[in-house]
Amino acid sequence: MKATKKILILSFILNFFILNAQELVSPNEKIKVELKTSKGKADKVYFKILYKNKETYTEVLPESQLGIVQKNESFDNLVFIGESKIIEIHDDYIMISGKREHCENFGNQKTFNFKNKNNQKLEIVFRAYNNGVAFQYVFPNSSEKKVNIIEELTTYVIQEGTSRWIQLFEPSYEAFYPQSETGVSSDKNNGNWGFPALYKVNENPIWVLISEAGITENHCATMLNNSKKQSEYKVTYPAARENFKQIGAVAKLPWSSPWHTFAIGSLSDITESNLVTDVSKPNELKDTNWIKPGAVSWIYWANNHGSKDYKKVVEYVDLAVEMKWPYVLIDWEWDVMANGGNLEDASNYAKSKGIKPLIWYNSGTSWLEPTPVDRLLTAEKRKKEFEWLNKIGIYGIKVDFFAGDQQDMMQYYIDILKDAAKYHLLVNFHGATVPRGWARTYPNLMTTEAVYGAEWYNNNAVLTDKAAVHNTTLPFTRNVVGSMDYTPVTFSDSQNPHITTYGHELALAVVFESGLQHFADRPSAYYDLPLAPKEFLKNFPASWDDTKLIDGYPGEKVVIARKKNDLWYIAGLNGKDTTQTLTLTFDFLSNGNYELQLITDGKDSKSLDSKMLKVKKGETIKIDCLPRGGFAGVLKAK
Repeated sequence: MKATKKILILSFILNFFILNAQELVSPNEKIKVELKTSKGKADKVYFKILYKNKETYTEVLPESQLGIVQKNESFDNLVFIGESKIIEIHDDYIMISGKREHCENFGNQKTFNFKNKNNQKLEIVFRAYNNGVAFQYVFPNSSEKKVNIIEELTTYVIQEGTSRWIQLFEPSYEAFYPQSETGVSSDKNNGNWGFPALYKVNENPIWVLISEAGITENHCATMLNNSKKQSEYKVTYPAARENFKQIGAVAKLPWSSPWHTFAIGSLSDITESNLVTDVSKPNELKDTNWIKPGAVSWIYWANNHGSKDYKKVVEYVDLAVEMKWPYVLIDWEWDVMANGGNLEDASNYAKSKGIKPLIWYNSGTSWLEPTPVDRLLTAEKRKKEFEWLNKIGIYGIKVDFFAGDQQDMMQYYIDILKDAAKYHLLVNFHGATVPRGWARTYPNLMTTEAVYGAEWYNNNAVLTDKAAVHNTTLPFTRNVVGSMDYTPVTFSDSQNPHITTYGHELALAVVFESGLQHFADRPSAYYDLPLAPKEFLKNFPASWDDTKLIDGYPGEKVVIARKKNDLWYIAGLNGKDTTQTLTLTFDFLSNGNYELQLITDGKDSKSLDSKMLKVKKGETIKIDCLPRGGFAGVLKAK
């Protein structure tokens, strides 16, 4: 009897300390999250993500550590103390700009409760959506005293041999997304990598895009770092700046972290994902009728300079009139405009032609040479400036040169968006952090740069050879998480040549989504286009009812369709230096007969061909593209 009793006690002890696997499954049962926790003792907590490929679950994220640290309290070794019931999530909302107007997603949410060695509580909230996973940390205790969250222990495992497309981190997010199987860092980034991060799950047709969303004034933004081990990417806070020594975030409790997001599924699931806005705060603006996406004529690219020449500005206003684009952007140096007029004269001329002017600002936080500088840094300065803009008839601002991803910069971005909304001003962030969901919360945010875009043809010759590969990677990486101000569709050359074809450049208007689509070339380049491509660009929409990926692979090709009212705009890019045949399948159409105006590469890189085709749902056509070529077109029901 004594021996039996000892065995029972030992069995009880072993069961008490055994590692448990808590799980959460998406409503469609395609995605499963598993947490490995320790019952009854402090231990590290891990999670992994699985995706149902056919009838079996495939591991898409191996066991990865969770944890977070306050300045005076660590939440690394945790005791699991319980979990909530499942809460059904139904995101259903309207976006003014983005890849689709009506966004809807379904998920299941569960909160896992822990305590650390000092009995301080931590909640980890997981959501398993039908097309991804999101989680955040929550400190539930209340406190009037502010705490400093200094580090995350969150570490994502991406094993060697996994194909990945991640950019070396730099504060403006203007870098490439090269394909790699190792994730080897370089001296340039000290192991730091920027969001979003795309990878393919080995030989499976499953893709994952990692990012973050839902950032508020209580957060800094983060990056990934694999300097300790190449296969382990740790969520990392930005380093202190010279004039901002704080590490991490400072806020009162209760506090919740930003959402860590994983879009998961086929490549079309990734490209069409709205997960970043799904988990972000709903629209906080009561009146949004004044917010109008649209095409913009842009002066800087062709001239490698700003807007100090009034007569040049007039040329771009006239371009907007001819192309029926609603906006003109007056870029830097407008404060020293001369040669026939000043900013107010330019604004009045634009308005007399029915064109809405937008103007550029230096944020005053980073690169201080281009003027005007330091007109937006405080609430008082913004009030004075925005009242003046209303008076002279300016409709929006482009704010450039932000200093980094620290908490003060997150606060600054949001302050600009809130104050601009009070004065009905559209906002475009440049030299800025990658989108993290603000376009849903503050829909006057129309677009963000955070991309190695066509502007770089002004700076060096790198983009000349890399553009085609880069352009066919961005739809699966950067442009997934938010509107992207690449400043596309340039047929002539700026300071450095580009060798993509005219068909490729025309296609960028559709392939790249941006709430303000800045067409960057000189007026003569658009005036000299043949009739079909010129008409294609006239009245071009910058917001979409829906988006569908037809075909693609990062760095090789992309074929995409976007719907606006009763029209479908389609486009394809060849990312290779050799000819390639792209496939356009019309499965996305409704039943009926359609007419396709198709514009393709011509006999050489600087010519275009156009033809009309009749198509139906389910049909497929093949389109031959030149090296670094492309095509574009418009579909309408007959």
